[in-house]
Amino acid sequence: MDTKPSSTTLLALSSFLLLFFLANSQPSHDQHHNYPRKPRPQRRAIPKPCKELVFYFHDIIYNGKNSRNATAAIVGAPAWGNRTILAGQNHFGDVVVFDDPITLDNNLHAPAVGRAQGMYVYDKKEVFTAWLGFSFVFNSTEHVGTLTFAGADPLMNKTRDVSVVGGTGDFFMARGIATLMTDAFEGEVYFRLRVDIKLYECWW
Repeated sequence: MDTKPSSTTLLALSSFLLLFFLANSQPSHDQHHNYPRKPRPQRRAIPKPCKELVFYFHDIIYNGKNSRNATAAIVGAPAWGNRTILAGQNHFGDVVVFDDPITLDNNLHAPAVGRAQGMYVYDKKEVFTAWLGFSFVFNSTEHVGTLTFAGADPLMNKTRDVSVVGGTGDFFMARGIATLMTDAFEGEVYFRLRVDIKLYECWW
């Protein structure tokens, strides 16, 4: 019996081997073209603030007994709470409106340079946190006008940032960041915030 491969088989095998070597000897499409790589986006340098200010504001919550010196009041409460004592479960659902004095130092009895007016809402059961929306209203020899702030306030953090979203008067169209720090508190009746303001848009 003849075991030699036929000429047709040899021709087919030779053609297959030739195509195999040609395919593997060609440079890839990517080797032919040097495609430019996209540059990595660079972090923008944070500009220097055009204005820096530090104030303190003092919040005294009405507790049913201190109406003469209270500067804040609970105006909304969850079903398990009331409007003279902050609710349990991290005060979730309490809405507080305030009209607090602003001072240049941490002395509650120092001359006020304005008022902090707005509201805070305790907005989470699991964590002690709030949302703030308020304005500093100035009417002193040094400043006249307003600065308006808004943002989340995770109260257990040592420092928290909220946005300066606008201003009027001496602070016309101001934009920036305010870093909040709880400077003191007495139970759930009094707290004092230090507000370190850095403005990055100044139109005056």
